[in-house]
Amino acid sequence: MKKIRASIVGASGYTGGELLRLLHFHPAVEIMQVTSERFFGKYVSKVHPNLRKISSLKFSSLEDLEGCDLLLLCLPHKQAMGKLHFFMERADKLIDLSADFRLNSPEVYKKWYKEEHPHPEYLSKFIYGIPELHREEMKKADLISSAGCNATVTILGLYPLFKNQLVDTNKTVVEVKVGSSEGGNQASEASHHPVRSGSVRSFAPTHHRHSAEIEQELGFKEEEHLNFSVTSIEMVRGALATSHVFLKDQLEEKDIWKIYRQAYQDEPFIRIVKERDGNYRYPEPKLLAGTNYCDVGFALDPVSNRLVVISAIDNLMKGAAGQALQAMNLMCGFEETTGLTFPGLHPI
Repeated sequence: MKKIRASIVGASGYTGGELLRLLHFHPAVEIMQVTSERFFGKYVSKVHPNLRKISSLKFSSLEDLEGCDLLLLCLPHKQAMGKLHFFMERADKLIDLSADFRLNSPEVYKKWYKEEHPHPEYLSKFIYGIPELHREEMKKADLISSAGCNATVTILGLYPLFKNQLVDTNKTVVEVKVGSSEGGNQASEASHHPVRSGSVRSFAPTHHRHSAEIEQELGFKEEEHLNFSVTSIEMVRGALATSHVFLKDQLEEKDIWKIYRQAYQDEPFIRIVKERDGNYRYPEPKLLAGTNYCDVGFALDPVSNRLVVISAIDNLMKGAAGQALQAMNLMCGFEETTGLTFPGLHPI
């Protein structure tokens, strides 16, 4: 297997650290450089202690970034688009894990981010980074924008229903519960332990920016809107979406099973989880820590014709680094599951 030369820009954050961990065990990748301005010159294990005796790399500065085959950009939002041409001059292929290129429309970007996009001509050139939706485009792509974690867990839960136009769009209500790692590794008053510990904090009951990604990918029309909320809970890794949709027709659970099986039976990283009994009848984020799986389950209320869809991921894996690696495998012609077969731990 021919190796590609890859570098990670912004490798000191949680997502960059996950990518570094994954790439060290990928048989077709040679890691060239990992950058961090804060930790320039220090060993990566100083920041990512799980990589002790795994990686001997030191953090480079962005200004010392050399040419390679692929750049994985793990920068804070708005930084990748500010240096887009700088990055494109150093690599033929880019995967951006920020929100900078997730939206296809400059008008929609301005609506949600309250400013003009500096490179509107590139918004349509970046492939939105959920492989289950855009696998064939990724195989031919040089530019991929990795999807947001809250958007990923919601989209994958609802996609089969929306693809088959089975739900009343304007009645869709989604509540996502997320772990603290979603906030990144920069300390703040909100992440201070006495404040954060034990909290159930509705930090985005309305107007979460991932709503735009979900509406875009599920095919919402301009006059249709998603009702979307996000709550942080006492958990480090994970995202759990509880989505309430109202079906247009009277369906039975066996019909819902058929729809999800048809959509996902050949997907390597999606599992339908719906048991009749036991502790693990529906998806749970805890069981997915460190994995690239998305588990999806559902429960039907025949009285109101409401379908509750429950989907779960590890926000740092299928919601970030793992999904980016899955996209990279497709982009570079590797087996899609390479480096991503870890099944998780139980108990944990």
